[in-house]
Amino acid sequence: MKIYTALLLQLIIWSGYTFIEWLSKYDQLVYKVIMFFVFFYLAINIGNWIIKSTKKTLMVTLMSLSLYGSFHLAMSYLSHW
Repeated sequence: MKIYTALLLQLIIWSGYTFIEWLSKYDQLVYKVIMFFVFFYLAINIGNWIIKSTKKTLMVTLMSLSLYGSFHLAMSYLSHW
């Protein structure tokens, strides 16, 4: 149950990242990369706070990031279709 909770919270974090990225669409790429690493750090810390295992936290974070990225790509593909 801890992994599921961490996964859901991290998906919320990635949704927040997409929203903030949308709000800062005129910013330079450097600032967007820094913002990504801030959100990645936040996702790692929240996951580690819930799961309390560094290895599992990294696996869940990469899984949530890939799940959200694939969903984001699918939605952008469907919107241009």
